[in-house]
Amino acid sequence: MSEHRPQTRWAQLTGGSSGSDYAARFEALAASGQDLFGEAGFCAALVPTPARVLDAGCGTGRVAVRLQELGYECVGVDADESMLAVAAAAGKSSSRPEWILADLSTLDLDQHGIPGEFDVCVTAGNVIPLLAADTLERTVGALSATLSPGGLLVSGFGLDPAHLPDRCPITSLDEYDSACTMAGLALLGRHGTWEGGAFSEDGGYAVSVHRRARS
Repeated sequence: MSEHRPQTRWAQLTGGSSGSDYAARFEALAASGQDLFGEAGFCAALVPTPARVLDAGCGTGRVAVRLQELGYECVGVDADESMLAVAAAAGKSSSRPEWILADLSTLDLDQHGIPGEFDVCVTAGNVIPLLAADTLERTVGALSATLSPGGLLVSGFGLDPAHLPDRCPITSLDEYDSACTMAGLALLGRHGTWEGGAFSEDGGYAVSVHRRARS
């Protein structure tokens, strides 16, 4: 019998079949002139190439593809097969990351033949609040386990209804920081935007950088 895993909030909201719609929305944003590479730029400023980056909750691959094009070695992981179908067709053939279908709360890259450890693990696009209920600590622990000593966990997510999808519960920074502490991660810095803007308690959004202990 297969192990039962709780359904992510993302799957509850979308039904797990929103890949093409999600991609179309970002194509429209790009056509309007918006910069879609803030998350990739933020990560690139933290570590030089050729670092290894795990895009956890990669969706259609927007962040991982951009980082791979910049010279990073990227792997993208997502539990939504429709999103990964779009990701698999994204980017130039010579610079496509490897895509893995997996639940972040039980992530074990060894089972997928992915060797080694990562310098950065990034969760963008409200991945954290869209996790399945009661899996925050397990998920952060699994992501921390993918990092090399001194590796960075970078997470950006909304803190109020204005910065979250409809009906998405709020995950507080206290909850997230507590999960990181339990996983052996220490807060290195916090920003209010992916462009590096200052964090404000009432800003509604946070980009947090936690570091795994070096030994």
